[in-house]
Amino acid sequence: MERDFFDEAPCSSIAVDSVIRMGTAGVIWGSCVGPFDANKLGLTGISRASFVARLVGQYGLQWGFFAAIFSFTHCGIQRYRGKKDWVNTFTAGVAAGAAFGAGTRNWKQVAGVTGLVCTLYHVADNSRSV
Repeated sequence: MERDFFDEAPCSSIAVDSVIRMGTAGVIWGSCVGPFDANKLGLTGISRASFVARLVGQYGLQWGFFAAIFSFTHCGIQRYRGKKDWVNTFTAGVAAGAAFGAGTRNWKQVAGVTGLVCTLYHVADNSRSV
């Protein structure tokens, strides 16, 4: 029987893997959304290019930051508790949501919704693999 990568690798390696994957997804998202937003603002030339580049970097960093907090917290809680269940996912989602939404007025709401969405994903993922 093969062992799972996430059972063997240190939490820091899992976090780095998540940052690379989600950061790349954020860069791709910024590359898609940036030109659209630039068109809405009527930007052209150098101002358009700098606007798109700023959005690409912003989305890449934000998504990578979220992935780092979520995966590191999820891994740490899972190893501490010794269980693979929805509680780990919910707690990591709340922690990542609270850190990500700390600059907003409704950081508690952001944390709760993020925890809920992460838990729903966990339930859906586990129901598919059984």
